[in-house]
Amino acid sequence: MDCSRRTGNLPAEPDPGRSRLQGMRAPSRSLLLVVVTTLLVGACSAGGATPGPSDPPATRADPGDLAGRTFLSTAIDGRVLVPGSRVRLTFDVGRIGASAGCNSMGGSVAIVDGRLIVRDLATTEMACDPALMDQDSWLAAFLDGASIALAGDTLSLAKDGVTLTLLDREVADPDRPLLGTRWVVVGIVSGDAVSSVPAGIVAAITLADGRVAVETGCNSGGGAVTVADTTLTFGPLTLTKRACAGDAWFMESALTAVLSGDVRYAIEADTLTLDAGAGGLVLQPAP
Repeated sequence: MDCSRRTGNLPAEPDPGRSRLQGMRAPSRSLLLVVVTTLLVGACSAGGATPGPSDPPATRADPGDLAGRTFLSTAIDGRVLVPGSRVRLTFDVGRIGASAGCNSMGGSVAIVDGRLIVRDLATTEMACDPALMDQDSWLAAFLDGASIALAGDTLSLAKDGVTLTLLDREVADPDRPLLGTRWVVVGIVSGDAVSSVPAGIVAAITLADGRVAVETGCNSGGGAVTVADTTLTFGPLTLTKRACAGDAWFMESALTAVLSGDVRYAIEADTLTLDAGAGGLVLQPAP
C-alpha cells in the first residue's frame, strides 16, 4: 500500500470483494469512498501492529543516539558467524570500532540517508584462525554502505542480503557487581603492555563492607578500602608471612604494588580494570 496517496478517486478496476455483494443492494459510491478512505487512513497511521513499550519501532539511527554505546551481535540472517564468535561495534563521535572475533578495527563514520559511511578503517594484524580472519574481512566490507536502524537498544544493519542484529552491550552483557564478587587476576599491566598471570598462580580480591580480602598467589590477608564512583582507596594490607619465590613472588609483588592508595577502576561486562598509574591489573569473576 502506498500510504502517501490517501486521497483521490477510487481505482477504476473492479473491487475484488464485489462478488460478495451480489444479491445485495450495492452501497452508493460516496459511501464506499468514505469507508475505503477511513480504512486507508487508519492502516497508514497504524503502520501495522502497534508496538508495545518494550518493542519500539525501528528508526534511522542518529549519530547522537549511538555515541558512547557498544553493541553485541545477537542474530544474523544471510550469513553464519564462526561458532563462538560475535560482532562487537563501538560508536563514538565520528568514530566506529569493530571486531568479529580476531582483530580490532577502527575508523571514521557518518550516517548519510540511513546508511553507514565508513572511511580510513585501520586494523590490528594479529594472526588468527583463517575462518576468523575471513570474517574480519567480511565485516570490514559489510559496514561501509550498510543500512542502519535503531529500535531502543536493538541495532540492525543490512547489506547484500545479510541482516545483522545487535543489542546494546549493557543489556546483552551487563556489568558485574564490584562488591561481593571474587575478582581473579587475569592480566598484569605495565605501561601499554599486558602480561598474563604465571601458570598455576591464582591471585584474587574480594571487596565488601569497606574491606578487601586479598589472595596474592602466595599469601592471603586484607585491609580497609573506600569505594567511590571511579576510585578505590586502599589502606595498608595485612598479609600472612609465607615466604614466596619465583612466579608466586612476582605475582604478589605486582598485586600489592597496585593495591595501595588511590586506584582508578572501571568495569565493563565481566572485566574489572585497576589503574594505579605505574601499573595495573585486569581481573574477571571467578568461574
